[in-house]
Amino acid sequence: MNMSGESLLVILIVGIVAGWLAGQIVRGGGFGLIGDLLIGIVGAFIGSWLLPQLGIHLGAGIVGAIINATIGAMILLLIIRLVRGSGFGYSRRW
Repeated sequence: MNMSGESLLVILIVGIVAGWLAGQIVRGGGFGLIGDLLIGIVGAFIGSWLLPQLGIHLGAGIVGAIINATIGAMILLLIIRLVRGSGFGYSRRW
């Protein structure tokens, strides 16, 4: 698989935007540039696999890719929150 510089740049931009959006929507302050990028890229893989399985097609283009990756990143953040034990809105403060 040969990837051009433009393709890599689009993937990085979509990942950063999707990770940041998901961090804002799922009650978080974000995870920094690298954390948002990783969550956005993993979320893009989750969204691109899960949404077609559910019969949801958001269309083509960068806006569709950002929405798809954001939905996947939100699912990833909710799973991380559940596994980590902080639940939905519940935080352990001593």
